[in-house]
Amino acid sequence: MPIDPQVRGLLDQLEARGRTPLWELTPEESRQNFLAMSALATRPDPAAPTEDRVVPGPGGDVPVRIYRPDAAETLPVVVFAHGGGWVIGDLESHDGLCQHLAVGTPALVVAVDYRRAPEHRFPAALDDVEAVVRWVADQAGELGADATRLAVAGDSAGGNLAAAAARRARDAGGPAIAFQLLLYPVTDLTRSQPSYGENGDGYLLTAEDMRWFIDSYLGGADPTDPDASPLAAGDLAGLPPALVVTAEFDPLRDEGEAYATRLAAAGVDARTSRFDGMIHGFVSLDALLDGGRRGIAEAVAALRAALATG
Repeated sequence: MPIDPQVRGLLDQLEARGRTPLWELTPEESRQNFLAMSALATRPDPAAPTEDRVVPGPGGDVPVRIYRPDAAETLPVVVFAHGGGWVIGDLESHDGLCQHLAVGTPALVVAVDYRRAPEHRFPAALDDVEAVVRWVADQAGELGADATRLAVAGDSAGGNLAAAAARRARDAGGPAIAFQLLLYPVTDLTRSQPSYGENGDGYLLTAEDMRWFIDSYLGGADPTDPDASPLAAGDLAGLPPALVVTAEFDPLRDEGEAYATRLAAAGVDARTSRFDGMIHGFVSLDALLDGGRRGIAEAVAALRAALATG
């Protein structure tokens, strides 16, 4: 179907302002630009109280932000990895989305400020996310969370990290992950999926952006390493149930859908939800896009169903 009129209007506005390609900016300049755009996201009212802490990690302390909705019962817990191509994005850029997930589910959400590239190459970000998943499972009682209702979630590069962390947990025999919420995830770092050609220019995230992100992250590492490309893993059986959200006009569309298809073929309860007319990152643009609000509603509903008691 055609691109959504609200999306078209947004893209036209951004084009009129002009956009410096990411690879012409320093990582810090790219991070500041991304943070400014993230201000377009909304926060729920009321918002969940937050607490910033640090978690021991393999490369030093990992900053996290804990979202704690006002609820009398012990809450399920979601470890969230932010998007941004492993280079940009942080706790602030995804604060609105984490608020929505925490308040809407409701759940304790632990957002991970993992080490970013190019200062820290693959697999530093994944190692940090894995460390936080283990810490959350070990400290669930102190956190007021139910470790038997533990999910991983992430958008874009964060979806890549969530999927890889879930597979690492399976291979290590725990902690048990109850659900994966993967929002337009990166699953194939070879950049060979057809949607790269179909949607690689003109829809906010470009194929050249992804080339820069992946090169910055891998630093010459093998793009077919399953820790880098979850789609390359040989065995996906026994992984947690998953919802994979994709966008019609996204260069990452096909790899997200291919991953969900492979999960289902391996016997995993996995489904894809493609949002027609939408672009990469639409869920975080909920202040501007009706599709973003629908995406948040579907993500929250999936978490609520997967992490319900009984």
